[in-house]
Amino acid sequence: MLRDMDDVLYDKKWAKVAENLELYYMYRDLFLSRRDGDLFKDQGIRYDITIIPPLMLGCEYVKTAGHYHPKVPGEDVTYPEVYEVLEGEATYLLQKEDLSDVVVVRARGGDKVVVPPDYGHITINESNKRLKMANFVARDFSSIYDPIKERGGGAYFLTEDGFVENPRCEDAAPLREIEVPKAKALGLSRNREIYPIGRERGTLDWLLRPQDYMDIFEGFLD
Repeated sequence: MLRDMDDVLYDKKWAKVAENLELYYMYRDLFLSRRDGDLFKDQGIRYDITIIPPLMLGCEYVKTAGHYHPKVPGEDVTYPEVYEVLEGEATYLLQKEDLSDVVVVRARGGDKVVVPPDYGHITINESNKRLKMANFVARDFSSIYDPIKERGGGAYFLTEDGFVENPRCEDAAPLREIEVPKAKALGLSRNREIYPIGRERGTLDWLLRPQDYMDIFEGFLD
């Protein structure tokens, strides 16, 4: 709901008079069959779908609240995640918690976008179409929302005039845009949906044990 997003919106003047709108819809822990559900659970992964209708939040494009992931127990690396655009177009803002790197990735139907370890992320729908995306993530952790909330949003806001710096993120690195990173080494390809990949034991093990795949994640967003 809009009121849940008040702290991270750019257009505060609009937000003060706007109705409490539903901004996006999250459907978690989905599966097509009980067998799939048991298989995902046994592997420690979860399949979700998020739908973000086209909408303007004043002069800012509709977005998710944004969050980070916790560190893997006993390791100095956070859990990664993979998104797939099923319909529409997505703009992903990826940022390190210390804001030493801030990256934007624009994706369309079929694209797979990996959020590598140690990055938080915000999803933006800047198109006039409904955005529907799926994700796989490790199932046994809770996302961390406070760091982005405490800074009043991500390092940059996407408005109708383009990206605008968050004045409460003065220490943020310059925003850089990259193409969707290739993720073949992680078992992903553009012409195959991620859902059936979740049925293959071990293929998404990097979601649970990223510390064993740091040679792949090193420089992943370069």
